[in-house]
Amino acid sequence: MADGKFVSYLRVSTARQGASGLGLDAQRKAVTDYLNGGEWKLLAEVVEVESGGKNDRPKLAEAMRLCRIHGAKLVIAKFDRLSRDAHFLLGLEKAGIEFVACDNPHANRLTVGIMALVADEERRAISARTKAALAAAKARGTVLGGNRGGTVSNEARAKGNAVRLAKSKDRATDLAGIIADIRNSGATSLREIAAGLNERSIPTARGGEWSAVQVQRVLARQA
Repeated sequence: MADGKFVSYLRVSTARQGASGLGLDAQRKAVTDYLNGGEWKLLAEVVEVESGGKNDRPKLAEAMRLCRIHGAKLVIAKFDRLSRDAHFLLGLEKAGIEFVACDNPHANRLTVGIMALVADEERRAISARTKAALAAAKARGTVLGGNRGGTVSNEARAKGNAVRLAKSKDRATDLAGIIADIRNSGATSLREIAAGLNERSIPTARGGEWSAVQVQRVLARQA
């Protein structure tokens, strides 16, 4: 039984299918059947006419942006509607987008990550060479690892900060258009913008309601 917020992504491969609705109706029905029952809200339906072999799909990017903004889950009729390319699927997993495929509801981000890693032969080869080099170094008596004190190294801390900053900037970019619409509707103060975001049921990055301080931080990242 479905519950929560969803964004539906439907894809057909040809313009003729898109114009005729062939394939779209079946996908739409699969999504409707999956969502039947429970407490759920379909925020948007995004339709794309594009080959599954291409990963540069603006409508899918739009659907993912909506998921990030609203904290929603991406719902698709069939698993192959996303992509047949494992590298692309790994990127989806890293983006933190939760999704459900109606034909395989047990597939999740973990499943996608495993599929992508298995397909990534180059990474496996690099890993094997690295392990061999480390084993050879250890055999020569080289002490491996530079941080044995149980604390986070400066490099690891810097990488973590960089990841968090990148996510914050992406979030600010996703919200730019919505904040512009709120301003165009007459909101001028940070408090009014926060109220506009709350009225649109858009959660903060941590799932709460907006305050003037949080809006100020987002605007600073946009700048």
